[in-house]
Amino acid sequence: MIKKLVVFFLFLTCTQIAQAQKTYSIKGMVKEAASGEPIPYATVIIWNTTQGTATDSIGNFEITGVAPGSYRLQASFLGYKPAVTAEFRVANKDIFFPIELDPASENLQEVSVVASPFRKTAESPLGLRVIGFKEIEKSAGGNRDISRVVQSFPGVASTAAFRNDLMVRGGGPSENRFFLDGVEIPNINHFSTQGASGGPVGIINPDFIREVNFYSAAFPAARGNALSSVLDFKLQDGNKEKFSLRGVLGASDVGLSVNGPIGDKTTYQVSVRRSYLQFLFDMIGLPFLPTFTDAQFKIKHSFNKKNELTFLGLGAIDDMKLNTGMEDMSEKNQYILAYLPVVKQKTYTLGAVYKHYTGKNIYSLIVSRSQMNNKNIKYRDNDESTPDNLTLNYRSDEIENKFRSENIFRLPYIQLQVGGNIDYSEYTNHTFQKQFTTVPKEITYQTDLGVWKWGLYATAIYESDNERFTTSLGLRTDANNYSSKMNNMLDQLSPRLSLSYRIAGDIYLNANAGRYYELPPYTVMGFKDNNGNYINKSNDLQYIRSDQAGLGLEYRPASYLKFTAEGFYKQYNHYPMSAIDSIPLASKGTDYGVLGNEAVTSTATGHAYGMELMGRWYNYKGLTFIASYTYVRSEFKDGRKTGKYLPSAWDNKHLFTFSGTYSLPRNWDIGAKFRVVGGAPYTPYDVEKSSYVEAWDASGSLYYDYSRFNSERLKPFTQLDLRVDKTFYLKKVMLGLYIDLQNVLNSKYKEQDVYIKTGKIVNPEAPKEEQRYELKPVERMTGTLLPSIGIMIEI
Repeated sequence: MIKKLVVFFLFLTCTQIAQAQKTYSIKGMVKEAASGEPIPYATVIIWNTTQGTATDSIGNFEITGVAPGSYRLQASFLGYKPAVTAEFRVANKDIFFPIELDPASENLQEVSVVASPFRKTAESPLGLRVIGFKEIEKSAGGNRDISRVVQSFPGVASTAAFRNDLMVRGGGPSENRFFLDGVEIPNINHFSTQGASGGPVGIINPDFIREVNFYSAAFPAARGNALSSVLDFKLQDGNKEKFSLRGVLGASDVGLSVNGPIGDKTTYQVSVRRSYLQFLFDMIGLPFLPTFTDAQFKIKHSFNKKNELTFLGLGAIDDMKLNTGMEDMSEKNQYILAYLPVVKQKTYTLGAVYKHYTGKNIYSLIVSRSQMNNKNIKYRDNDESTPDNLTLNYRSDEIENKFRSENIFRLPYIQLQVGGNIDYSEYTNHTFQKQFTTVPKEITYQTDLGVWKWGLYATAIYESDNERFTTSLGLRTDANNYSSKMNNMLDQLSPRLSLSYRIAGDIYLNANAGRYYELPPYTVMGFKDNNGNYINKSNDLQYIRSDQAGLGLEYRPASYLKFTAEGFYKQYNHYPMSAIDSIPLASKGTDYGVLGNEAVTSTATGHAYGMELMGRWYNYKGLTFIASYTYVRSEFKDGRKTGKYLPSAWDNKHLFTFSGTYSLPRNWDIGAKFRVVGGAPYTPYDVEKSSYVEAWDASGSLYYDYSRFNSERLKPFTQLDLRVDKTFYLKKVMLGLYIDLQNVLNSKYKEQDVYIKTGKIVNPEAPKEEQRYELKPVERMTGTLLPSIGIMIEI
């Protein structure tokens, strides 16, 4: 298989294609960020080169003679902070790229300020990583999926399975939030775990992404409801110069994107993607076959230089089938098929962002509507011949209608941001589920929950004359009408303070402290008992609270190179504790299905702490790389009242990653990623309980022995990925080819051993409640060399 792919790739790249040497122009406008007023005679150059120009009397510029490739621009003018733009591609047409400059401190012109792509903000001086589109597109093993790309950064753990779950700085996968150009979206993965964030493949088309701000700490006050991370996606605008079409044939999907102008004031981009992931999963012998379709659009209209309106849309349809007809049914796959439900999901987000520039402030109005429809169904032994075999029938809808208004005021030395939001959410749920605790039982209920939510936030930012010292003081508060435990805004006051001080030269000391709140998942809020009572409301469910602090050093010896060392501490309170298992929901949420559809109490407490080291070299002399090491501990107090701290499921201790790409002559790129993830703790199974016929038939899976919660630990796993890209820039067409080899060393990862039932009842003469299945132990080893080839065409 590998040899055939390599031969095919070399055949294509060695074909005699006469590449045109045509060059193109980068056009744009430099304007002031707050007023939208053009800045005449500003200097604009291609970053890390001397090629550039100056804006004319109305702020326009044009850099001619630009060869195809990836670029950033650097702009500067007296009285403004110099800026380096996000990365963009010049392929087979001229491109228009606007630049915004912020006014500088009064005496900034007296000091030397070096523009750099390693941006940080006064509000988030640590824990913020800016990711360019090339890092997403060329990342080895990333498959153009942002959830996989961020695994290269410090503090981010991952599972060894085919999933995109994010566990950041010891936090659970339900603690992350996502935004597209300011519009919040509920999840970024197909087949996502409801109530969490993971899934096997991302929804967002990377062709749309200009850059991503990835926050692992010091979350902005405008981005509430996050405890572990915020991914803030900045999307490209459609090209004002010319229509273009881009097609991608990848390892798991085929996609088509178009963008261009509609008149002089409107741009658009639209994409549609369809997977054939089921063939890949069938080929590598996985027991489930997912198929997905997604679509995305962005339309931006500028009424004038003071007013603009953007419409966004993102949607997905997911359909999973179980691979019960496999010819070679391994015992490991038998175990997975025994418990895995059939998952069908439909999700969408529609949003609009209006911005008004007045000169001293920027006013924004954001409205959106999101919906997630989730269906899970399971039959015992996957036998649908009789209704008695039905063990799970779960159908739910989460609908969120959001309205947010914010204003940014730019004053001398001070920037003030104030805003507020009003949301209305609807959660419906129809559940039938068989369970077994000590006896078998059935859970049947219907939920129709409506919740009003509201919040206010404000942030004040100060910068000294020479920007040697910056500080940010923020305050946020949220509430809702779910219960008396959540409707008082004073109970959810969320202050946060950030500081940054330049000690000497290019060495900075950064610090942050804050209190953050997160609303429990709707699955928890809407859970009912068989009598129709909101049992978690009766259990005094509360917002989850996390008090966090961080301290770090940053050294920038060059505009393209940065070293950081950061320490962090997170204290958790009021975390939902499972009433059945006596473990926090923080240790759940990385499997297909639903997180939080159970009775809980807001009694779990825990902490996470550690240290991160990172060196990052960005796109200088063809080289881009990240080297990071993280030591992290994540622990929660034993829910069985012993008072001891026990490791959470994300207590990996050690994380190391090296990820890099190198651009060779004639448009070749090579990339590699080497990753070591420390062994995660796990809870042994209660084999005796699991063997009961009534217990096994209720869930089709094993039961954990939570009296030994996370008392064992897996071994570390390592993985090496390699990638080779070749791009042809023809006269009117860009053709890109790549080979991506995941797990080149064919490393095997030893997972927790499981058991499967043989079908034999060892004591058929016993009463029904005492009958047991014969269980057979099964060793689980995962990890295989996974090659893929892709083709990208842009017209």
